[in-house]
Amino acid sequence: MSDRICRWGFLSTAEIGFKNWQAVHKSGNGVVAGVASRSRDSAQKFIDRAQSYFAFDKAPEAHGSYESIIESNSIDAVYIPLPTGLRKTWVIRAAEAGKHVLCEKPCAVSADDLAEMIDACRQNNVQFMDGVMYMHSSRLTKLREVLDDGKSVGKIKRIACQFSFNAPDEFHRSNIRTDSRLEPHGCLGDLGWYTIRFALWVMRGRMPQKVCARALSVLQRPDSPAPVPMDFSAELVFDEETSASFFVSFQTHHQQWANISGTRGHLTVNDFVLPYFGNQLGFAVQNAEFIVDGCDFWMERHDTQHNVAEYANSHASAQETNLFRRMSEIVLSGKLDPYYPEISLKTQAVLDACFESALSNSSIVQPKPFELLQAQV
Repeated sequence: MSDRICRWGFLSTAEIGFKNWQAVHKSGNGVVAGVASRSRDSAQKFIDRAQSYFAFDKAPEAHGSYESIIESNSIDAVYIPLPTGLRKTWVIRAAEAGKHVLCEKPCAVSADDLAEMIDACRQNNVQFMDGVMYMHSSRLTKLREVLDDGKSVGKIKRIACQFSFNAPDEFHRSNIRTDSRLEPHGCLGDLGWYTIRFALWVMRGRMPQKVCARALSVLQRPDSPAPVPMDFSAELVFDEETSASFFVSFQTHHQQWANISGTRGHLTVNDFVLPYFGNQLGFAVQNAEFIVDGCDFWMERHDTQHNVAEYANSHASAQETNLFRRMSEIVLSGKLDPYYPEISLKTQAVLDACFESALSNSSIVQPKPFELLQAQV
């Protein structure tokens, strides 16, 4: 391993790889050293296109198989955006080959599978991290500071999120996210991972005591063995005082908002997953005041806007760049960070419970206790 640069290998030529190619290029401590596909020609076409936008001094090597890149001595860490149904095999094989793993989300078909994947990483002394970019934004640091100041929001009582986009007809017919073999959780996996993670982050990793969820609509593309959720809602109960809800959809126009309500105010982020274009990321705190004065009844707005200097995308300060920079730091330092596999496993356990609830006519489900999952690792 280079003592200065983390050498990345991409397993797959998925479209998201182009965004992350740029992130590695701008990270300052990483390079893309190889790209793998099921054919060398496909990998080379991806490399040629990406190099035409952001060229590494040494062009990455094209690999005609995933085995080839995992076994390469020129790769330190692998980025795995393969479909969820295929990830377990390749995460474990990468870990066993001594490669650090950045895994797209949802990480696995089940929490039990993810526990095996994380255990393989632990046994081989490599880092596991999922691809939730907003976890690496400086906005989260500011948001935590405001939540903890005791006056802006007060005691947290309710968390609510929505993440959705209105997919075109072609998506319904052929996208892997509508195939139960590849993406069995549908919109819950693709979008719900973000909303569940946000609630867990707000609650400092506390697991909900119970969940209740429903697939409001499903879709089964012609070659899919089973339907997958297209619209999904859930309630997460943390204790008698604090709860969360989320709605995710492949059929509702672009929304990605989160609201945290407390005893003294509420905080709103309108773009918590993919920040709106610009050079600042922000959120608002509302501390409205209801006033009664004789015959006058009115509500006063008392809003405070908080911003951090961070570009939304395509920049050295952007959250996707921070993700790859942080992972490369871990790889180069050799000091593994246990937080990332832990929060991934908790997210997967809550997702599993939501899916189980929806499949059982919205019955109340207790997420698998983290202690039991941790015992598997």
